[in-house]
Parts: sequence; structure tokens; C-alpha cells
Amino acid sequence: MTRKSLLIFFLTAGLVMLLDQLTKCYVVSSFQLYESVPVISGFFNLTYIRNPGAAFGFLSNTSPFFRGAFFSLVTLVAAGLILYYLLHNKIEDLWLLIPLAFILAGALGNLADRYRFGEVIDFLDVYIGPYHWPAFNVADSAISIGALFLIVDMLKRRNEEL
Repeated sequence: MTRKSLLIFFLTAGLVMLLDQLTKCYVVSSFQLYESVPVISGFFNLTYIRNPGAAFGFLSNTSPFFRGAFFSLVTLVAAGLILYYLLHNKIEDLWLLIPLAFILAGALGNLADRYRFGEVIDFLDVYIGPYHWPAFNVADSAISIGALFLIVDMLKRRNEEL
């Protein structure tokens, strides 16, 4: 892996993590817990909540010690695997570097919340009428976007091999 690729990877991850933490700091300092501000009426609000679990409340009812240990271990293993993959392969393709940087930044951003607050700050509330998607944050978005781009890249490579 070249220095340029490493620089792109770490700059991207750093910028995404910074954006995640800055938006969460803004929400924590500007909103009361459970306060909601409509942005696009009937579709999108900024709503400050705290999620002790993972996506869709996964593990939210387990002990804080177990959650902390579990999410720390999962995040550190994922980060280790991403870094191992990057450092042991000559990855120059931005279609791999950028999504992996997004996933790493998102995982570390949510882990930072768990260490600071014991739970994750969520605030992006998308809904249609009474149907709400679970609230999420920039880190969650980065993980989802990174994963989506990796899937698209894998499908593209598979089609090229056929």
C-alpha cells in the first residue's frame, strides 16, 4: 500500500469521524434529551436520543458492562481486520479505500460515544407518517454507505469475472 493510499484512507476516516463527533456535540449541547425539531415536515426530524444498544436496540436490555465489553471487542476486531487487510494487500482502488475508511470511522465514532456516555448519541429521525426508521447518526450512515459501496464493488467485480 502506498503512502498516498494510506493518507487518503486515514484522512477520509478522520474527517468522517470528526464530522460524526462534531454533529453529536452539537446535538448534545443544543437539544434536550428527546427534543425533536422538524427539518422536513412529515419526513425528517432532528431528534436527540441515546441508544444503549446497537441497531434496532440490539442488546439494549443487557448489562452496561456486557454491552461495553461486547461492543468494544466487536469494534476493535473489525478495526483490526480492516487495517490488517489494508496493510497486507496493495489496495490502491478508491472503491475499496473510501468505503473501508467510512466503516472504520463509523465504528470508532460510535465506540467513542460508548466510552464517553455509555451509549450512542442518535439524532437523525426519518419517518413517513407514523412509521419511523430507528434514529441514527453520522457514524451509522458512514457504516451503511461504506457497506453499500463494498457490496456494489463486489458485484461489479463478480460481473467482470463472468
